[in-house]
Amino acid sequence: MAKQHSTFRLVLTLVLLAGTAAICIALGNWQLRRAAERETAAKVIKAGRMAAPIQLTTATDQSELTPWRRATAHGTWLNDFTVLLDNRNFKGKAGYWVATPLLIDPSTHTALLVLRGWLPRPLMPGATLPPLAGPEGEQTIQGQITSRVPRLFELWSFSKTSVDALPPHLPGSDKQPPKVQNLALKDLSRTTGLKLLPVVLEQTATVGPATPGARPFVQEWPLPVTNSARNHGYALQWFSFAGIAGIAALILLWRALRRRTKTTPEKSQLASHG
Repeated sequence: MAKQHSTFRLVLTLVLLAGTAAICIALGNWQLRRAAERETAAKVIKAGRMAAPIQLTTATDQSELTPWRRATAHGTWLNDFTVLLDNRNFKGKAGYWVATPLLIDPSTHTALLVLRGWLPRPLMPGATLPPLAGPEGEQTIQGQITSRVPRLFELWSFSKTSVDALPPHLPGSDKQPPKVQNLALKDLSRTTGLKLLPVVLEQTATVGPATPGARPFVQEWPLPVTNSARNHGYALQWFSFAGIAGIAALILLWRALRRRTKTTPEKSQLASHG
């Protein structure tokens, strides 16, 4: 009975060690994949910033719309379609990104969504925001291309209503910009009736003299994390843990086999004396 109990404990321990090793190997491989993703992102950013600036129009070839490439766009602000992106922090301060379409082709209602910058959230609850309307008339905007509005993890209210839901029509009845956490181009296109270019421009400057009354925004845009050294370090740790678990399993097997080989001759001697 004691032998069966000992064998059961040995098998259970080996299974646990094997499972631990498998989990550690999986986590190590995941860290290597994360490192590869960050290295790829670094290459994409470098390639985009080294590419020559382009003009964003309805005739721009989609193959040229590479992320992080510098670009300019010419058009008029559609201030009634401004949307505020909530929970966008800057240097530890809560605030909003201001997103406004720039009409670049009135004949086809084609526009480009521009992230105009960051502004702080009012400290007092219920306080009104400053005027957000962009300057009137034709504007030439400089910025960098991104494939979409950078997303945050979507939160849900107790009523199961998405915090990303836009009102059916813009502007709303209160004439205030809606506040959402994430903004998809297809949703904004459906709400506004605009034909949007398949990219977003993160504004960095306005060409020409400053327009009196124009609202200044912070235009320092976050970059993806591209340092992969930490991921490689974590991967090495997980693989080390897997190796330790594997070595421990081999030691247990070796000891069990050694006990078995010692027990067998003793039993043979006892049998011969009997």
